[in-house]
Amino acid sequence: MEIDLSYCVVNNDGRDYLLDCLSAIERHHPSGVSHEVLVLDNHSSDGSADAVRREHPEATVIALDRKAGKAENDSTLIRRSRGRYCLLLNEDSEPMEGSVAALLEALDDDPEAGAAGAQLFDGDGNPYACAWRFPGVGTAALGALFLHRRFTVQSTGQTTRTVDWAQSSALMVRREAAEQVGYLDPEFFIYYDECDFCKRLAEAGRPTLYVPAARAIHHDQLATDLTAGLPRIVEFHRNRDLYMRKHGSRPAALAVRVLTAWTYSLRALASLVLPAAPTAIYAAHARQALFPYRGESIRDRAGARVEQAPPGRNGSGPAERD
Repeated sequence: MEIDLSYCVVNNDGRDYLLDCLSAIERHHPSGVSHEVLVLDNHSSDGSADAVRREHPEATVIALDRKAGKAENDSTLIRRSRGRYCLLLNEDSEPMEGSVAALLEALDDDPEAGAAGAQLFDGDGNPYACAWRFPGVGTAALGALFLHRRFTVQSTGQTTRTVDWAQSSALMVRREAAEQVGYLDPEFFIYYDECDFCKRLAEAGRPTLYVPAARAIHHDQLATDLTAGLPRIVEFHRNRDLYMRKHGSRPAALAVRVLTAWTYSLRALASLVLPAAPTAIYAAHARQALFPYRGESIRDRAGARVEQAPPGRNGSGPAERD
């Protein structure tokens, strides 16, 4: 039986964030809207799945026996869902008061729209960019001229507007639109998965909306030190290149590599005279932008863990439990 809304939460070893996310859903769910809560635990080792079953028994837990990518996990949740709409959430995201109602209203008011993104705030309550123009040679050139924020960021203003793509940390998706375009592409392990998804939605006549009245906190628990972060930098630039080759040409993909590497190289040079600037991180971005297939990515690291898993945990698929 179809319901109004499915909350679709993907968790990666973020038990405390996850429990806060589920509590926020309980507090801020609009009355009169039928709903379900689906939690996909991405082979966590911190007891997240058991904690959800214990503290939020109303939620359906899908516990994976292998690490899978964000796009694959979101697609699994959408396929499993019964809602007309699916609100995609990271475990470290928390919808705020009125946000769910605002997203529902925006999609109800625009039957052609395929998705709607919230305005995101960091853990200190500061808003940050969360919707952009689609990547391409033009946007990479704007970045090289340090005009990215002025001409590429689209999460601006106080009224609902059509944007190219929005971050999936708090993205409401019309389920029939997701089915129409074949869900999210699992080739994108993490990063650019929602960008590709919104691109295909737009090509199918299903635009994405930015809804500033909908607000969500995204703590972004990712580590910022280079030792922990380098696989993420590798993954980021590989997926950018995958997006460019999928939706453009090889020459365009190469141009974006060069322009992006140039941008980060300038930042690395400028950071040499700035106190506490992340010079090593800028340099790593410059290197990976130009050579995205060097080094170990998050996908590579997750694959290594799967290969080393003991018998009986070979990544054969999700174990679904209510």
